[in-house]
Amino acid sequence: MIAHDTSRTVVLMGVYNGEQFLQEQIESIDRQTFKNIDLLVSDDGSTDQSIALLSAQKSRWNKGSFHIVNGPKQGFAENYRYLITSVALDRDYFAFADQDDIWDEDKLDVACSWLGQQGDQPALFCSRTRTMSVNGKTLGYSPLFAKPPSFRNAIVQSLAGGNTMVMNRAAMKLVAESAKRSKFISHDWWSYLVVTGVGGTVKYDPTPRIGYRQHGGNVVGENDSWRARFLRVRHLFAGRFSCWNDQNISGLKESREVLTPEAQSVICQFERARNASLVKRVTTLHHAGFYRQTLFGNLGLYLACIFRRL
Repeated sequence: MIAHDTSRTVVLMGVYNGEQFLQEQIESIDRQTFKNIDLLVSDDGSTDQSIALLSAQKSRWNKGSFHIVNGPKQGFAENYRYLITSVALDRDYFAFADQDDIWDEDKLDVACSWLGQQGDQPALFCSRTRTMSVNGKTLGYSPLFAKPPSFRNAIVQSLAGGNTMVMNRAAMKLVAESAKRSKFISHDWWSYLVVTGVGGTVKYDPTPRIGYRQHGGNVVGENDSWRARFLRVRHLFAGRFSCWNDQNISGLKESREVLTPEAQSVICQFERARNASLVKRVTTLHHAGFYRQTLFGNLGLYLACIFRRL
């Protein structure tokens, strides 16, 4: 178990034209009750005042190091992949942050306290979120997921936002090595896939400790409205879900040797569920035990299977 008062966490933050909310987010990280926090920020080519704001915050930062690097300018996912593959793996814990949220003061303390109890096995902490308006008013909450985290869930669904995720060093080493071999759809889904795929432990905390801001610039918006559900169905029939699965499976195969035998078997079962005849597709999906976290999500999963959009 890592001594909590001497352990270090590094926060990985991707930034692109974030001037409107960036200062408020960094100040909320500065207010964390966790003592030792390093910040690694990748600016992906901002044309607003983001760099000036970051530089000003850096000059006042006293919880650890504060590094600003230039991102690859290839979009959101590649910016986080750059962070993941660039960060030094000498810290105890690794957290992701968006540029526009607000963290509760105990966010890192709660996550790292649990991670410190997991020993040397790969472990990932994530949680539910509060959704909030542009002005910081609470609007609601992300869906409350009750089913256990697992690779059979991860293969068809990202469990939680990256802005809630914190990993220990063992998990981050595996995520970083896999990210060097393959691109991914999103850093949060990929982290969930890798940690469960190697037999690590994932904790989903039902208590939200961040405010997830809803505004026009979100790359990923709220996911618990009827509009969001309609958009997911539309993406499904447009083939986007199938393309995401193509990329996830291809990436996982690049790191096959670190996956558990069970995870490798799950990938084979999933490929059968995608490519067999109609009856075999549906029966394989059912017998293999793939699942999403909600009734509506599972309905969409079976529709994707029936209409060859899995």
